[in-house]
Amino acid sequence: MLENVIYKYGETHELKTWPSYFNAVRNGTKTFEVRKADRPFKIGDTLLLKEYEPKSERYTGACVTKKISYILNGGQFGIESGFVILGLQNM
Repeated sequence: MLENVIYKYGETHELKTWPSYFNAVRNGTKTFEVRKADRPFKIGDTLLLKEYEPKSERYTGACVTKKISYILNGGQFGIESGFVILGLQNM
């Protein structure tokens, strides 16, 4: 019964991700992102991580999509203020 289902759509954030970090997220060994808190990240939002090669300053064309499952704000536990740690889960 669809009337009992609540659909929640969050915002999508497109982010550059360097190859070693991108590959670790893609293969599942890295389940978090450390980022500047320069966007309104919220639990349930989508991250579109785009592989970016810093030496050539170009995107490779590879992308991975993850959902934000947890947010740990900086200014505590040794995390610099102005940064966040985002827990990631598969879509």
